[in-house]
Amino acid sequence: MSEEKLLALPPLHALRSFHAAGRFGRFRDAATALGLTESAVSHQVRKLEDYLGVRLFERAGNAVRLTLAGQTYFEEIDPAFARIRRATEALAGPCCRVSLTLPTSLATLWLIPRLAQLEAALPEVNLQMVPSNRVVDLRREQIDLAIRHGEGHWPGLVTVHLFNEQAFPVARPGYVEEGADIATALRKCRLIINGGIHPEEWREWAQAHGVEAPSLDGALVLDGTEQIMQAAAEGLGIGIGRRPLVDSWLTDGRLSAPFGNADESGCAYYLALPEDVGEIGVPARRVARWLVGICKGKEEAEKLFAQSSRGPEARRETSGAEAAA
Repeated sequence: MSEEKLLALPPLHALRSFHAAGRFGRFRDAATALGLTESAVSHQVRKLEDYLGVRLFERAGNAVRLTLAGQTYFEEIDPAFARIRRATEALAGPCCRVSLTLPTSLATLWLIPRLAQLEAALPEVNLQMVPSNRVVDLRREQIDLAIRHGEGHWPGLVTVHLFNEQAFPVARPGYVEEGADIATALRKCRLIINGGIHPEEWREWAQAHGVEAPSLDGALVLDGTEQIMQAAAEGLGIGIGRRPLVDSWLTDGRLSAPFGNADESGCAYYLALPEDVGEIGVPARRVARWLVGICKGKEEAEKLFAQSSRGPEARRETSGAEAAA
């Protein structure tokens, strides 16, 4: 009887290759994750298809797409892989590598200056940052956690508010004539535009302040928050700074905020977690709590995962200008 049960199991190497290919949507990416060649993954998938007698993938150029049968099978075995991982962690201890994707500017200007704090608080954790300005699919790319910029709603994820964003003009101290009204000052200044991420930021800021949108003739167009702030600090013009990214530049005097620095942008930064929090390993939970703790305080951090069967106490918060510690 036991021998018959064992024979009823599919080839496990083939099953693992199928699961990875289903997650990534590419045999090449699955092969990289598994430490195999692309041809080996393709061979293992064909082996499983032959065993089951059904086609699991449709090939589309370099990508693959699950068939209806493949999607159904994947959805059934995916929770089993998660349970195996959790059982292994419980017995042997968790792997302490945690991957976190976040916007490039946030990684450079906010998280990296705090890495020493994280390493002191969680010395057992090996944090792998994945800076990217695209919306990374956590499941497909096997990323544990994300910090995202926006309004807090992304399909398949739950979010925890970290801090609001504030956006306001910044320039080298003395660049803007003291006492000048906003419209006059902007006409006299060269504008710096974040053409890659926030091309409409000057129009939006002017509209919020009830002034005519400034002319962009002769504006300096750059790509990325770091470039904007460096150019402004060099006296090349006036740009839109964003808190908390610009905080250290204001604190050390490299930049000033001639029209004030309390303008809410309407967006915020959120910790984004898989909807099924049972998939989140122990080390990733520790990093998530640490992030919430430095932004919202210890009490809020302790609430995270307090009722794991119901998910983290995630919510959208839109009031108050809460900057990170």
